[in-house]
Amino acid sequence: MNASTPHAPRVLTQLRAIYTQLSGKEQQIADYILEHASEIIHFSITELADQCQCADATVFRLCRRLGFRGYQAFKIALASEVTNPKQTIHQEINLDDDDVSAIAEKIFTANIETIRDTQQIINKDELMKIVFCLENASRIEFYGSGGSAVIAQDAYHKFMRTGIPCLYHSDAHYQVMSASLLTKGAVVVGISHSGSNKDILAALQVAKEAGAKTIGITSYGKSPLVRLADMCLYTTSRETVFRTEALSSRLAQLSLIDLLYVAVSLRRQDDTIANIQHIREAISLKRL
Repeated sequence: MNASTPHAPRVLTQLRAIYTQLSGKEQQIADYILEHASEIIHFSITELADQCQCADATVFRLCRRLGFRGYQAFKIALASEVTNPKQTIHQEINLDDDDVSAIAEKIFTANIETIRDTQQIINKDELMKIVFCLENASRIEFYGSGGSAVIAQDAYHKFMRTGIPCLYHSDAHYQVMSASLLTKGAVVVGISHSGSNKDILAALQVAKEAGAKTIGITSYGKSPLVRLADMCLYTTSRETVFRTEALSSRLAQLSLIDLLYVAVSLRRQDDTIANIQHIREAISLKRL
């Protein structure tokens, strides 16, 4: 891994992405790194191991899992990330000094970085499992509440073209009611930025008990949704005063939905192309 490569995954971003795949001790180290990143750049491997109450070898193993040759390479990359963050991302919008053009540059740059970071943390093996699951689903249901509801609706809007029976629910009661009627072969996609939305968790639990497969889309690797869902994809985003993580993560969520739709459509080309044509003909009747 080369920290100077423009599109190389950021250390902290990558650490969050693989968090659920780590051992208990490795997660303990990861937690400490995420909370004390700026301090760790001054630590030796032994000092970090002492802080985490683990062996030097465990720290070294984590560095290797992140793609580094060793602890020193990891620390150099982390130092570059912590001491020279992209100003357009971390710098807050200043109402007194920033004109509309400056605000536009900061907003669009932040959005680009959010999507790029999300792309870099995609687990390809997990992605292939999810695409296969969706492709072979007898039915797909998308659940989202609050800000995630519009993402679930967008997913339904796209996936209806594949020919797979699907729908979405944003109401908590409809979610659990519909989930209770699912059978083996059905798939539920639960979308929650925090991964802690009680309504989404309840609906996915009911769906699992009914025999359906469950997929989560969230920004947090250490969340109830990750522990509950059979498979997960992750988004990442950065928070500022005017734009919360939940807001900017929706762009990444939409991008993941696009990715899943295109991947499934390519595997169901005949059905998808025929359905798109039917939809276009029907929509044409709505136009002057």
